[in-house]
Amino acid sequence: MRAAARWAQAHLRAHRPAAVLIVLATAGITISLLLATALFAYATDPWQRAFTQSSGAHVWIHTRAGTAAGSLAGLDEVRATSGPFRTVRTTASLQPGGAKATLELRGTAKRPATAAPQIVAGRWLDADTDAGATKGIVLDSSVARAMWAKPGDSLVLSGIAAHLRVVGVADTAEVGFRAGESPGVAWVLPHTLAASDAGGDQRGRTIGLQLTDPADTDYVVQRAVTRLGADQITDVSTWRQAKADAEGDNQLLGRLLGLFGLGALLAAALAVGGAISTRVRGHLRDIAILKAIGFTPGQVVRMFLALHLGFALLGVALGALLTQALGTLVPGRIGEATALWRQLPEHAWLPWVISGGVVVFIGSATCLAAWRAGRVPPVPVARAATATGGRASGLTRRALGLRVPPALVLGWRSAFHRPLRSSAAVARLAVPLLLITIALGTWTTLDRFTSHPENVGLPAALTARSDTLGERELGQLLASQPRTTAYPGAEVQALIPGQTGTITLRGLGTEAQPYPFAVVEGRAAHGPDEAIAGQGLLDLLDAHVGDWVRMTVAGHPHVLHIVGRNIETADAGRVVSTTLDTLRDDDTAGAAPAGSPPPRPDFYDLVLHDGADPGAVRDALTKASAGRLEVREIPNPADQLSAVRAVSLALIAVLILIGLAELATTVGATVRDRSRDLLALKAVGLTPRQITGVIVSATAFVTLAAAVAGTALGLLASEWLINLQGRTSGWGTGIAQQPAPAILLLVIALAVTIAATASVLPAARAARRRLADSASDLL
Repeated sequence: MRAAARWAQAHLRAHRPAAVLIVLATAGITISLLLATALFAYATDPWQRAFTQSSGAHVWIHTRAGTAAGSLAGLDEVRATSGPFRTVRTTASLQPGGAKATLELRGTAKRPATAAPQIVAGRWLDADTDAGATKGIVLDSSVARAMWAKPGDSLVLSGIAAHLRVVGVADTAEVGFRAGESPGVAWVLPHTLAASDAGGDQRGRTIGLQLTDPADTDYVVQRAVTRLGADQITDVSTWRQAKADAEGDNQLLGRLLGLFGLGALLAAALAVGGAISTRVRGHLRDIAILKAIGFTPGQVVRMFLALHLGFALLGVALGALLTQALGTLVPGRIGEATALWRQLPEHAWLPWVISGGVVVFIGSATCLAAWRAGRVPPVPVARAATATGGRASGLTRRALGLRVPPALVLGWRSAFHRPLRSSAAVARLAVPLLLITIALGTWTTLDRFTSHPENVGLPAALTARSDTLGERELGQLLASQPRTTAYPGAEVQALIPGQTGTITLRGLGTEAQPYPFAVVEGRAAHGPDEAIAGQGLLDLLDAHVGDWVRMTVAGHPHVLHIVGRNIETADAGRVVSTTLDTLRDDDTAGAAPAGSPPPRPDFYDLVLHDGADPGAVRDALTKASAGRLEVREIPNPADQLSAVRAVSLALIAVLILIGLAELATTVGATVRDRSRDLLALKAVGLTPRQITGVIVSATAFVTLAAAVAGTALGLLASEWLINLQGRTSGWGTGIAQQPAPAILLLVIALAVTIAATASVLPAARAARRRLADSASDLL
């Protein structure tokens, strides 16, 4: 036991920098995996918690006012219902002069038992307190955040003469408010709803269905459509949509952390295994002596395993402690996710499982190398005195004949004259560089969203709408702005074939002024009945570019020819877009009730000219319209992923630590191998400086091969992974952006420079060794 302890102590003194790098890298890996798990919990568990606490509904059916929605409670698959509620679609504005939002008012005398809103601020409606002149309203938290509304604020609602006071804010498990896409939910007393003078097309009913088996969601929706009639249903939302909406971009951030955490774990395991193998080859005499004095093969194996498992345990403990102590202090969603994760039941055991998994994985990678140490014979075998590999190749002789510096020629030969060993070293160094390239690709793709949003489906920076300005007056106002181009648009909800869900049918731009969609497959829509679709819609309908698709709007069919696919970041890509002319032609051809005028644009998307500032344009339009025009900035997904940049830097730092640890192993192996050739190198006339150059160039060539292979594979993997994320999120492929060649060349140059610099001092020491010392390395 004392001998093992003394050997471990001497080993640590000899390899102190590499040991520190391995510990720090393991700590970084542990932090990455723990934060990834916390972000996944943050992305999904808040919705699950709200759904469980509120006894949420799996399906919400929105119908016309006269529909017998209550009959759906009799379906065999329905366990309980919330409602049906009488509803009114209205527009609310915060007073004085605040933000506006579209609301679905639900009239209810008491808080429902199923899908019960969970009050997070203020209180619920009270029939006595809120029945007077000052009427109360409870807002869903998503629309309250969008309007910056809080209990005590006053709202003005179109169609209701009296102001309404916000008395409470509640969390629900329904699809949240999104400006221009889905209205916010609000609750009022029945007599407040009855006071609205909204027309019949703005009135309706809403019922929530809680199912015995959530897997029956699509079947129940189909049965509901069959029972009520497709022309009576205006919208359908399910728990799957609400969950996906709640996950948002946190899931992408969690996937990124998890991917790099697992990749870094693999790189660290390879680095540790390579380090042990190299040290076994470099300490064959020491191991033989240990066996000669009585150490069994099992004791040698356990000694190596114990030492490197100690490194892993120390690194894992350091990473877990840092995450526990400082995780909640990280600004942004990472800190919020860590704080929330601590409140969940699985936090009591999941960090232990993750930490233990890291230790087991690294330990498994060290077993093979440690097993090789146990097989070293007690009597060392003499090695060949010519480690250089025998007769020089023709290429080597020609290079020397061309007066290429001998250090470079011999360094190249030294780096690759053992193909298997050289390939293993290149592969271990290439893994961190591959992951660094993927991180750079992620960063570059986010920069593309920010600097060139028109290339990723976001050509418009602002959207404008008004309930008071006429269509002609609004068009003239927007056309008077020299820094923008306005495209009229309208959106309706449509039922998909099979009537199991809803999609967004959008008319945007005109045939004379087509909207600049980012079409990545097929072509833009020009003729009548032509449309382009997002990836989410194509996946939902199992359709492809070139197919004809049928959808139902208010009971009337629309048949469109999909001629292209665009990058669509809204509504998980479940959007089919055509021109406003086509949408109007379908309405006048019979999709709208007889005698009704063609629909006016619901909004205008504003594409800014180069150099125009969105804030300045918004202020100018608001001032020119005397406050009658509502102008909003269109959200950019990159704004919600700002934490990815900091995460990428942290992950690159962890990968650099792993790369440095592997580089220390490579340098040590090169120096050891070349040390046995000192007699031969000096015999042929090489000076100590040239011998140093041989060792340095050998290390640089191995690193160059790893850097080129890692960056090349990283480019392919980065594009594939980012486009895969785009496809699964519904945005579609074509969003990936590769790093600039100059950045990749800089990464390669830095890797080779660091490798060469790190090997200079060990190489110089080896070159200055006396010939007698070198002869001892023959064993």
